[in-house]
Amino acid sequence: MIEAFNISKFFGETQILKDISIKFEKGKNNLIIGQSGAGKTVLLKCLVGLFEVDQGHIDFDGRNFSSLDFKNRKSIRKEIGMLFQGGALFDYYNVEENVMFPLNMYTDQSLEEKKARVNEVLKRVNLENANKLNPGELSGGMTKRVAIARAIANNPKYLFCDEPNSGLDPKTANLIDDLIAEITEEYNMTTIINSHDMNSVLKMGDHINFINNGLLSWQGNKHTILIDDSPELNAFVFSTELTKRLKK
Repeated sequence: MIEAFNISKFFGETQILKDISIKFEKGKNNLIIGQSGAGKTVLLKCLVGLFEVDQGHIDFDGRNFSSLDFKNRKSIRKEIGMLFQGGALFDYYNVEENVMFPLNMYTDQSLEEKKARVNEVLKRVNLENANKLNPGELSGGMTKRVAIARAIANNPKYLFCDEPNSGLDPKTANLIDDLIAEITEEYNMTTIINSHDMNSVLKMGDHINFINNGLLSWQGNKHTILIDDSPELNAFVFSTELTKRLKK
């Protein structure tokens, strides 16, 4: 479980996050949604420590992450998997080397042990025998699956996903959603997904947090999001032709 307690974030005199308190549940798909510029990406970066909060604090299973210095955060960082928007694979590494990267950083495993783990997670994302391929040889969906394999290689407790199906066609995006949901349940991870894709929200949203103008404006799930009477939420949810039809 990850908890944010009354966190605020400023850039200069501009307040981006405004006194936000959220609990992200273990073994669930916890979504952060909102319009571009609403603060959801800043919130995600604060949660993983890429940005420091100016007020409040963040706990990982009761451990005050915000109070730790860089060195003492390493024990928690080892427990975090990160799926970046676009995959963010290293162009100069092949698939095996990309997936092995967090194992090289955070473990003392032998090369044989690391290769065995790489093969295990590549099999889990249906990319057996893709070890020696280079990122330039991968389709968009394969790139995301390699990125997922890398994110779970170190058996994390916490998985952060930034727009995981951005740039994918609907069918492939659906497969990536399924894979993340399955892995979350299998590994019993605390998964936090930053998304604006309503297909993903309606499919995966065990817990949904709507950020609007830096405020936590609404909380619910995939069953309640279409029937809530919040005008700000409805303006976001029913902004596409597809979701407008759901409202009728």
